[in-house]
Amino acid sequence: MKAERLDDPDLPLQDLMERWPETIPVFIHHRMMCVGCLVGPFHTVLDACAEYGLDVDRFYRELTVAITPLQMK
Repeated sequence: MKAERLDDPDLPLQDLMERWPETIPVFIHHRMMCVGCLVGPFHTVLDACAEYGLDVDRFYRELTVAITPLQMK
């Protein structure tokens, strides 16, 4: 089984949020309707950022901060 990486451009949003539920507030903060969306198994961070007009690199940084343990922030 392939190890999942947060920055994997092919990682579906559903898998990302199941693996790292602490990223969900980042989506909510940006008022993205990705949480629970029916296309979550098919869309990626790249797709979502394109749909919502967000900078991909900045969004990945926000996701990374969300999953970083508090002592490392």
